[in-house]
Amino acid sequence: MQCPSCQNTDSRVLESRAAEGGRSVRRRRECLNCEFRFTTYERVEMVPITVLKRNGHREIFNRSKLLHGLSRACEKTELTPSKLEAIVDELELSLQQSNSREIASSEIGELVLGHLKGLSEVAYVRFASVYRHFRSVSDFVSTLEGMNVDKAELAALV
Repeated sequence: MQCPSCQNTDSRVLESRAAEGGRSVRRRRECLNCEFRFTTYERVEMVPITVLKRNGHREIFNRSKLLHGLSRACEKTELTPSKLEAIVDELELSLQQSNSREIASSEIGELVLGHLKGLSEVAYVRFASVYRHFRSVSDFVSTLEGMNVDKAELAALV
């Protein structure tokens, strides 16, 4: 690590601790040449994920865009902002761990719906209505009927 004061590359670590909720490491360092103290942060480098949109355009995965869409779908439900953050964290982690660096927006939407289905039926239907471009009441009805079929299958298993 290069000293910001004298540009010497020899330094020693005085203290290390987790930062940003465990997503990075904060280190206090001291230059061995001029004794200047400075702070560095060490983070995992994330490979950008490209999202293939329905219209054929490509864009870089935007975590805040996904979180905003989830927040809108979950307004006035029992789902807390911290729970929504956890959902987005889990989705982003699974995308980073996949072998593919490109994912269709439809796949992301289905992953979100998979998480919402067990948490809030209202949020599920709201998110599905935007994601699947509902055009009429029949779209809502068919989604609700699909949810009831899933419940009936679960009840039969128990």
